[in-house]
Amino acid sequence: MDDTKVSAAQADGRRSQRAKKAAWGSFVGAVVDWYDFLLYGITAALVFNSQFFPSDNPSLGTLAAFGTFGVGFLFRPLGGIVFGHFGDRLGRKRMLVITVVMMGVSTALIGLLPTYAQIGWYAPLALVVLRALQGFAVGGEWGGAALMAVESAPVGKKAFYSSGVQVGYGVGLVLATGIVSLLMRTMSNDSFMAWGWRIPFLVSVALVLIALWIRTTMEESEEFVSKVMAVKEKKERFPVLTALRKNPRSFLLIVAMRMAEMFTMYIVTAFALSYSTRNLGMPREFFLNISLLVGAVSCVTIPLFAYAADRVGQKKIYLIGAVIGLASSIPFFMAMEARSVLWIVVFSVLLANIAHDMIVSVQQPLFTEFFGAEYRYSGAGVGYQFASVVCGGFTPFIATFLLDASGSWHAVAAYLAGGCLLSVVVAARMKMGGGAVPGHGGSYAARKSVESTT
Repeated sequence: MDDTKVSAAQADGRRSQRAKKAAWGSFVGAVVDWYDFLLYGITAALVFNSQFFPSDNPSLGTLAAFGTFGVGFLFRPLGGIVFGHFGDRLGRKRMLVITVVMMGVSTALIGLLPTYAQIGWYAPLALVVLRALQGFAVGGEWGGAALMAVESAPVGKKAFYSSGVQVGYGVGLVLATGIVSLLMRTMSNDSFMAWGWRIPFLVSVALVLIALWIRTTMEESEEFVSKVMAVKEKKERFPVLTALRKNPRSFLLIVAMRMAEMFTMYIVTAFALSYSTRNLGMPREFFLNISLLVGAVSCVTIPLFAYAADRVGQKKIYLIGAVIGLASSIPFFMAMEARSVLWIVVFSVLLANIAHDMIVSVQQPLFTEFFGAEYRYSGAGVGYQFASVVCGGFTPFIATFLLDASGSWHAVAAYLAGGCLLSVVVAARMKMGGGAVPGHGGSYAARKSVESTT
């Protein structure tokens, strides 16, 4: 073998190693961030409504708790803007180290907060501030983690290599739900409500240390180094403004395409937990177990769907998932009203593991290709997080409000179905990539998607 072939083989080996490290680093950091972020949603439905928002009306306490859950989503776009700006100028790796530390510290402090009974209104105020910091941190997480994985992945395998970012959501959900379920089974209700709920928040410290160790050993994205750092004089001064100017409609497309994803997941894992307990008299452990099932299954389904998307096309996988979400919306609520354990589990899996997981399996390569490398962290990250506010963070709050206002589950089912329908319509009109999107830098994908909606 001549020197040229040896050198080429070594270069391929380095790229492969870099791609695997980037995928693992993105995955582990995503696990920590989503564990922390989702733990709040689980605890809000079980503890915060009475410990931090006391009220004679249980509905008002639940609304207040879910309101603070939504505050985290309000700050996600701000995190996307700030971390996206510096991520596009200084690199992805540095920002990912900061986001995981910020998330871990915020979560640990929530576990140390005094309750309303101890310090009055300072308790919910401090809770809101720490929830805002959580949202700010996770706002910068997805863009950086997705880009590290997508930009380092081999051609034709970008969906599969970047699927760990979304698998991290499932693992985080399993860890958060699992530790809460374990504590509730091994402790008395009084002990859990008094101090046991704090343990999962403090466990975050250990998870952060593991993620920090892995992320500090990652290499910077090769595509970022070659396309941005190597041409310093052309570096964008305000990447997010460039992204808005060059691809304004891409932001709206991301919002529309995330509706089916976020409605299906948060209705099943957050709203249904409260609704089934408060309105249907079902044991709270039931939907906690469903969340465990959903999280565990997603660790298999997401990479499988991503693998399929690299071969049959991202649009096919996305549309099948969104249509399944639409078709399962009303039957899911009918099953809950009938209190049918079997059918509740079936439609929960259809919504959260088939519909949701098919959709998220293609988001990383699809959304990041909407934007050029020099402003991709800002563009994709801010668009993704803006969508989280519009159609994610207040989903449990809106669903609870619709239920209380109408007195019926029909309004919530229509809300879920309507979001899925909009995603189906928008995706059906778009020209999405197959495995690898032609051209680098996002101009092809963004131009085609915009043209198809005009």
